Amino acid sequence: MKKFAVVFLLMILMLSILTGCSDKNGLIELNVSEPIHSIFYAGQYIAVNEGFFEEEGLKVEITTAQGSDKAMTAILSGTSQIALAGPETTVYVYNQGKSDYAVNFAQLTKRDGSFLVGRKPETDFKWESLKDKTVIGARPGGMPEMVLEYVLKQHGLMPGKDVNVITNIQLDAVAGAFSSGTGDYAALFEPTATMVEKENHGYVVTSIGKAGGEVPYTAFSATKSYIEKHPDIIQKFTNAIYKAQLWVEQHSSKEIAEAIKSFFPDTDMDVLTTVVQRYKDQDTWAKDPIMKEEAFMHMQDIIKEAGELDKTAPYDELVTVEFAKKAIENIKP
Repeated sequence: MKKFAVVFLLMILMLSILTGCSDKNGLIELNVSEPIHSIFYAGQYIAVNEGFFEEEGLKVEITTAQGSDKAMTAILSGTSQIALAGPETTVYVYNQGKSDYAVNFAQLTKRDGSFLVGRKPETDFKWESLKDKTVIGARPGGMPEMVLEYVLKQHGLMPGKDVNVITNIQLDAVAGAFSSGTGDYAALFEPTATMVEKENHGYVVTSIGKAGGEVPYTAFSATKSYIEKHPDIIQKFTNAIYKAQLWVEQHSSKEIAEAIKSFFPDTDMDVLTTVVQRYKDQDTWAKDPIMKEEAFMHMQDIIKEAGELDKTAPYDELVTVEFAKKAIENIKP
């Protein structure tokens, strides 16, 4: 009898982890695994701080996985219910033949968040000017590096031949290497690019994201089985994200920076505001949660161009717009 009771309690515990349990206020508790902690994901933090998740009956805890692949592992293993990750990870999982693969249900960002930083201001920068130059890039096979190489090729520059692209420097060491004299240019994420500018070690010369075109750079996903079992939770989550997207669209960079400041206590307000404005200027954030087929296929074209994808994954299998469409229908700006 005791053995049965223990097994029963363990089953209840596992069920609560996989579905998201309720707190003392009746809110459904969810764990969202993000790849890195970044201003790039402002909409997610707005949904928390402006109370949009709570309005939908959700209590969301965000954990940082240190990589889209690790965020994906978190939902596949059941330690998180939802992942914020690059949709390319859902393609890789699907192509591995996993039956309970991850499905994208709400898009957050719609282009690469990297910027090209040079050693002097270049108001009329042209990509062709990188011929015979050295650029510090990113990890081979990762979306930042693949987008950078895609852009170079689109401008007639072959990485390794026309341009020397360094890909063996750790992400958190790129700014230091560039500031110490390595390379002519560096591809930097924010707020690092702005910090390098403020320290007079370099200048942002162009947006890699803008040059790379629209891609579903980061989106929320859950396993196919979780979505099928808990469509109500996925709908509530998508509603909150759409409310946050509308809020971002209707507020200034300073207001957005103030709203997410608690998530970035060590970042100065002027840096936060500058970064938010830069992301607004390059049209980084999706205005609604719908992931477009054209953008999803463009992302796969970039991965194929980089030699990292043999088989295109079907949009209809890896993307559902059902929840995004309902959110748009029911929530008015």
